[in-house]
Amino acid sequence: MMNYSSVRSEPPDNPAVRAEALNVVRGTRQVLRDLDFTVPRGQVTGLLGPSGCGKSTLMRAIVGTQAKVSGTLDVLERPAGHPTLRTRIGYVTQAPSVYDDLTIRQNLDYFAAILDPGRGSAERRHENVTQAIADVDLTSHADALAGNLSGGQRSRVSLAVALLGTPELLVLDEPTVGLDPVLRRDLWNLFHSIAAERGATLLISSHVMDEAERCHRLLLMREGEILADDTPDALRHRTGSETVEAAFLRLVDEAVAAGRKKETTR
Repeated sequence: MMNYSSVRSEPPDNPAVRAEALNVVRGTRQVLRDLDFTVPRGQVTGLLGPSGCGKSTLMRAIVGTQAKVSGTLDVLERPAGHPTLRTRIGYVTQAPSVYDDLTIRQNLDYFAAILDPGRGSAERRHENVTQAIADVDLTSHADALAGNLSGGQRSRVSLAVALLGTPELLVLDEPTVGLDPVLRRDLWNLFHSIAAERGATLLISSHVMDEAERCHRLLLMREGEILADDTPDALRHRTGSETVEAAFLRLVDEAVAAGRKKETTR
């Protein structure tokens, strides 16, 4: 496993994402509560927490598709959802976004045309599509119908779509869930190569704590709140834990104890 201990623990001065007092309300329920955090540029940041804690809602807010968002949320120095961000952000949802009756290449050709309508040459789009297919290791399946692919392959096609146009920020919602260990390893290697070689920023959500060890920086979430915003090494050191999972559980226990204390003093 790769070691990212050299990454500084201080928040970045010019982050890719900056949130202050960020809230999201859905109906009568407050899904996100007063979030303050940053996502540094050119690194892999993990958004870790149990299912239902608000990770997907936060990602939708960042890419500008979430309603009823209040507070400050700046993305690539623009307010989240700003029209100029559309071609600068790649977003992969949990459900693969592909057309079953098209081949992998036809799917990417279609999305490439949408991302770059009437601009750029057909040759350039073809090169971008070929590169994206190669990035996710699907070159040998380029002419296969998406409907005949495995779940893992369909997820990789969605990732390839997000890579079209070399986005500055990639927001990936649980991209490795349900994949075999070898493919998970290969995808994490790809994520780090994208950050290192292209200077892109990646925000990747997961509820699998061992994936936290693969990130430069972590946002740990629970029940709509940020428990920690730091590097894996700093979290382990601060909590006296051997793993990020143990650190997370320690922070949860501390949060629960603080909540109980607050209740008793009312």
